[in-house]
Amino acid sequence: MLKQRPFLVEILTAVGLIVAPFVLPHLGFAPNTVNRILVWGLFGLGFDILFGFTGLLSFGQSAFYGTGGFVAAYLLTRAGFPNVLLALVIGMIAAAVTGYLVGLIALRRTGIYFAMITVAIAEVFYFVEFNPLAHWTGGENGLPGVPTPSIDLGFTSFHFTTGWSLYVFLAACYFIGVVIALRIVRSPVGAIFSAIRDNPLRATAVGHNIHGYKLTAFVIAAAYAGFAGGLLGSMQAFMPPDAFMFDTSGQLIMQTAIGGPGTLFGPLVGAAVWLFLQDFLQSALGLGAAWKLVLGVVFVLLVCFLRRGIIGGFIDLYALVSGKRKHREPAEEATTALTAEEEQKVAEAEIAKEPDAPAMAPPKRSGDNYSGPILQATGLTKRYGGLLANSDIDFTVNHGELRGIIGPNGAGKSTFFKMLTCEIPPTSGKIVFEGRDITGMNVTDVCQLGLTKSYQVNQLFTGLTVRENLTIAALSELRGKFRLDMFRSLDSIPGLSEQVERTLELVNLTKRPDTPVSELAYGEKRRLEIGLALATSPSLLLLDEPLAGMSPRERVETVKLLKSISKGRTMIIIDHDMDALFELAERVTVLQEGRVLVEGTPDEIKNNAAVQEAYLGGVHGELDA
Repeated sequence: MLKQRPFLVEILTAVGLIVAPFVLPHLGFAPNTVNRILVWGLFGLGFDILFGFTGLLSFGQSAFYGTGGFVAAYLLTRAGFPNVLLALVIGMIAAAVTGYLVGLIALRRTGIYFAMITVAIAEVFYFVEFNPLAHWTGGENGLPGVPTPSIDLGFTSFHFTTGWSLYVFLAACYFIGVVIALRIVRSPVGAIFSAIRDNPLRATAVGHNIHGYKLTAFVIAAAYAGFAGGLLGSMQAFMPPDAFMFDTSGQLIMQTAIGGPGTLFGPLVGAAVWLFLQDFLQSALGLGAAWKLVLGVVFVLLVCFLRRGIIGGFIDLYALVSGKRKHREPAEEATTALTAEEEQKVAEAEIAKEPDAPAMAPPKRSGDNYSGPILQATGLTKRYGGLLANSDIDFTVNHGELRGIIGPNGAGKSTFFKMLTCEIPPTSGKIVFEGRDITGMNVTDVCQLGLTKSYQVNQLFTGLTVRENLTIAALSELRGKFRLDMFRSLDSIPGLSEQVERTLELVNLTKRPDTPVSELAYGEKRRLEIGLALATSPSLLLLDEPLAGMSPRERVETVKLLKSISKGRTMIIIDHDMDALFELAERVTVLQEGRVLVEGTPDEIKNNAAVQEAYLGGVHGELDA
């Protein structure tokens, strides 16, 4: 719907803001309450980008709310600054700069540690506002006398004083904030924000600088908070010291949870519920300070029964009523009526009739040499304390080769793979990829160079659709690891849709592009796992047990897929299915106890007595079975 009507949300927002003054008074909303809702809604727009879209829970937004508000208020009161709107913008910039500096510190940690750092920072700002900076902030008295905004157009001027007059200005600010926020979340940057929320590990592995994008989201949230803080002072004609208090951050989080995170409008709805109930419980019911108890119970009930908030609940209800929840296609269900051997024979017969998937050649990267080695590892060793995982491995793969790696459990295969893709650094040794020493580089940079992998355990963006997953991966190859094109449409990126469609066709998911990942069958998820790696257009693709956990039919389908994508591509595959691996690989490397035991063609490996002894404990002949 949004692609067919790209400005539908903006139009509905504008209509809602125009209609609100005529409807809300009949529902018991006072003008001042509506204005406060708009300020909190604008404050929440930035926080929802940070938390709802990027997955970063910050308890320190009050620091930026207060910073922007007090900078603007100081300019307008004690510094004699004449222009209210410009002062609001300066306050917003001050909050954004503060957010950048704080983000450099806070984003060094993740999860609960990040959240705790933001709590500490908010408390520091509150202390500084009341003590060292009390001369500028007014301390516990705040800054009174903040003027309301006005706009002078030369031939006429508009003065926004109080009540519904000020509502016009606040509604215009909120609408502009919504338009900007929508552009951001619909942009390539917004898509990567969602990927970071769902799976930061995979977002890094497909070539995105997630630290840079997290910092971007943090600065955006700080800028929104700073502008909203300035509006608070102008609306009240007084900048209160409690803007810096931890309660402000807590209220913002609760309002977002009530309304629905990841919706942009959730904070506005949550603020409406919160402030209306606050006024109603205090005034109409005369509960006094006990209103917090009742509101707390309401909050608990909403969170328990509407886990995605009010807006998320309506979205789920609409999807249920309209029948948009799709079930898994019958063809994807695993059959249990046949034995594994019978099922595999049927699968092989059916798949043999199907046309081959199209090959997708890797892009030509600068400096490519299509003969000789593409990857060379020399003396690769990895120690974990006293444990030696890999020892002095020499490993070379040529351009266009399909190399298999086998070995018993505990042979060090996964550790070796992680070193090759720079997920973990080697203790000693050297890795050269396409003539460049990549030892010590990070996984994002080597993916940008053209070396990437699929994971043994699926690492997908489970909250997104199949198409959106592949879009995230393709963006890294088309845009690089970091770019701030926050106001650019995804559709405007040259070659993006074509690359996604090619990958969908290659991994046989053309019938499931808009299906949420959570609804895919296991075999489809494994194909998508490979597709994420392919969508980055790698010149060297590493596959970690691509056949693990598959049914016989899924194994046959995936083997055919691997044969197709191996055409004109260099690949390294680890798998325990030796029959499939010997069918696919040109050469096989056998690891034992972290060392290379032997290397050769599949026939040489099958008949090697040392391999049979090491891999099968002396049961000869099993490799020929």
